[in-house]
Amino acid sequence: MSRPDDLTENLASLRRSAPKTVLDDVLRRTDFVDEYAVVEGPTGPAYVAWNGRGVTAFVPVDAVGEAGDFERRHPRTAIPTDTPPARLEKHLEQTLHTGRLGRLPIDLSSIGEFQRKVLEKCAEIPPGEIRPYGWIAREIGNPGAVRAVGTALGRNPVPVLIPCHRVVRTDGKIGNYAYGSPMKRSLLQREGIDPDEIEALAGRGIRLIGSDTTGIYCYPTCRHARGISDAHRVEFRSEADAETAGFRPCKVCRPAAA
Repeated sequence: MSRPDDLTENLASLRRSAPKTVLDDVLRRTDFVDEYAVVEGPTGPAYVAWNGRGVTAFVPVDAVGEAGDFERRHPRTAIPTDTPPARLEKHLEQTLHTGRLGRLPIDLSSIGEFQRKVLEKCAEIPPGEIRPYGWIAREIGNPGAVRAVGTALGRNPVPVLIPCHRVVRTDGKIGNYAYGSPMKRSLLQREGIDPDEIEALAGRGIRLIGSDTTGIYCYPTCRHARGISDAHRVEFRSEADAETAGFRPCKVCRPAAA
């Protein structure tokens, strides 16, 4: 019969250190950490992070730098991996290709309710179109919160996927962007928008375009406005000017409150 000391020694000899990957695997499976990888975005490589609920970050590599910098800035512990899961990667590629969220899950659980509403409304703006900050403020039922909308968009954790580059100043000018105005202009150009043309309209004080055949006015980049021929195009400085002239707001781009 073995002595207690022998038994302890025998048990100790069976001890093995767990592989270094075990802790990471446990944390991933229990959703205590995010994973991240580098993917090709519309303006170059980007860090994309995700967890079991969806994508939590999408950040251009050039804007952050080394992976360690990304990890330090990310709100949760983030573990690097080679590629996103196949299903997530498929939906991510589709979103980057179409400019629409589609079935790509986004996890906004770490942000406040107001910012979540702003981002969800921003996600509704179609590719190739822009809206002013005031449009989002009005659409979410808080028309006086234009400045707060701008702040919320500036802190968007998933730019490009939720297209804050499609939101411009109230006067129609392109405005700033968290990763610089050149990137914002580049993203808009990829979607078929001419930033110089938009700036020129804004410079003349033109914010809305109407059709004298339909009696409807739109934002300049609305798909209906783009179909108006020069012969029937009417320019307006404000919703009040358009409605004084007898025009009705477009029901698609909704340039005025219902």
